Amino acid sequence: MSLSEHFLWGGAIASNQCEGAYNEDGRKLASVDLLPYGNERFKICQGNIKDLDFNEEEYYPGKVAIDFYHRYKADIKLFAEMGFKALRLSIAWTRIFPNGDEEEPNEKGLLFYEKVFKECKKYGIEPIVTIVHFDTPIALIQKFGGWRNREMIVCYEKYVKTIMSRYKGLVHYWLTFNEINMVLHLPYVGAGLVIEEEEEIKQIQYTAAHHMLVASALATKIAHKIDCENKVGCMLAAGQTYPLTSKPEDVFAAYEMDRENYFFIDIQSRGEYPAYILKKLEREKIMIPFEKDDYELLKTNTVDFISFSYYTSRCTAENTQGNKKTAGNVFAGLRNLNLPVSDWGWQIDSLGLRITLNTLYERYQKPLFIVENGLGAKDKVELDGSIQDDYRIDYLKKHIQAMKIAVELDGVELLGYLAWGCIDLISASTGEMSKRYGMIYVDKDDMGNGTLERRRKKSFYWYQKVIESNGEDLR
Repeated sequence: MSLSEHFLWGGAIASNQCEGAYNEDGRKLASVDLLPYGNERFKICQGNIKDLDFNEEEYYPGKVAIDFYHRYKADIKLFAEMGFKALRLSIAWTRIFPNGDEEEPNEKGLLFYEKVFKECKKYGIEPIVTIVHFDTPIALIQKFGGWRNREMIVCYEKYVKTIMSRYKGLVHYWLTFNEINMVLHLPYVGAGLVIEEEEEIKQIQYTAAHHMLVASALATKIAHKIDCENKVGCMLAAGQTYPLTSKPEDVFAAYEMDRENYFFIDIQSRGEYPAYILKKLEREKIMIPFEKDDYELLKTNTVDFISFSYYTSRCTAENTQGNKKTAGNVFAGLRNLNLPVSDWGWQIDSLGLRITLNTLYERYQKPLFIVENGLGAKDKVELDGSIQDDYRIDYLKKHIQAMKIAVELDGVELLGYLAWGCIDLISASTGEMSKRYGMIYVDKDDMGNGTLERRRKKSFYWYQKVIESNGEDLR
C-alpha cells in the first residue's frame, strides 16, 4: 500500500506564533500573549507565576510574531507554490470572543478567518483547523481560573458552535485541542491554570483535563450535527518512550510514561476512562468531577481520527538520578546515547516515528494524521541570499521515509503529513526566532529586529518536489 493520491501534504502554523496583531480589530489578550522571551517564560508556562498582563520590562514576541495577520495572502501564495494540499492553522479564541464569554461574536474576527480559509481554498489547500491552540482568554482565567472550572465548557461550546456554523463548507477537518496532554506538563499553557502555593496541583490538572475531554466530545458532537462531512480529531504530543536498559523496571517505567499521555486519547478515541488511570487516580486520592451526562457524552462522541506531533522519542528509567538528561518538546527525558541531537539538544530519531505510528494505529485502529514534524535549527543567510539548510532536508527526508515505511510495509492508515513551522515563527517553548523550523525564512531576530521579509530556503524547493511526486522523489 503506497500513499493515497489524496494524501494531505502541507505544513502547520499556530495563530499565537505567527499572527501578531494582538490588539487589533477587537481581539483581547489570551494566555499565550503573556509568554515573554527569556528566563521567566518556562516558569509562566508551568503556572508558577501569576502574570496576567504585560510587564514593561519584558519583551513579548507574540505581539507582532511574523505578522501573518497582515501578510496571510502572500504567505498562503508561497505555501501554494510549494504545492500544499493542506494547511494546519488555529483560530485565536479572543478574535472571535474577546473575553471568551460575550453574548455575540466579534464580526471582524470571524471575517478575518473566513478570508484566510477562502484564500486557502483558492489554491486548493484544505484548512486543518485547531479550535484551541494553547490560547485561553485572559478574561476567563481571571473569571473562572481557566479549565479548572466547568463553566469553561459552556464558553467553549458557544465558541465551537459559532465557528463551525460560520465556516461550514470551508472547513472539514477540526482538531479540538492542541497537544491536550500538555495540561499535565505545562498547566498554564495547556489549560490556563495558575497554581497557588497551597493548591494540590495534580487534582487541579486532572480536573481541568476532564473538563477539556468533555468539551472535546461536545465539539465532536456539534461538528457532526452541523455538517456530516466534518471530521474531528484529537491531538497528542507524541513520541515513543524507550527504557534506558533492558531491566524490567526500566521497561515498565517507559510503559507508564507513555500511558500517562495515551490516557487522553484512550478517552477521546474509545469513549471512556481506562482502568489503569482510574486506579492511579484512586491511589492518589484524585477525584474526577463527573457529572451525570459526561459518561454518555464521552462514549457516543469519539473522534474520527488521531492527530499528533512528533519531534523526538524519549528515554527513561526506574531511577533517573545520576543519568544525563536531554531536551525535547517539554518532556525532559534521559539522554539516549544511540541518537544524535539538534542544535537545541532534541534527540533525532526517525525510526521512532515509525514506532510511534505503529503503536498509535495498533492501539486505536483509527486513521492517523501527522500534524507536526520538523527540525528547529539555526539558519544562515549566505552572501548570495540563499539559505542552504541541508540539515533540515536530511531530517525531513528520514522522517518521511520512516512514515512511508509505516504505511507501505506496516499498513498504517495515514491521512497526511504536515511539516511544523513551514514558515519561520515564534518558538512556543523558548520564544526565540533563531530556533527556525520553516522552509520559508522570515527576517526577524530573537529581540524582534528585522524587516519580516520572506525568503525561500533550499528546503522549500526540496519539499516542492516531494509533494509533486507524492513522496516518491526524496532526493
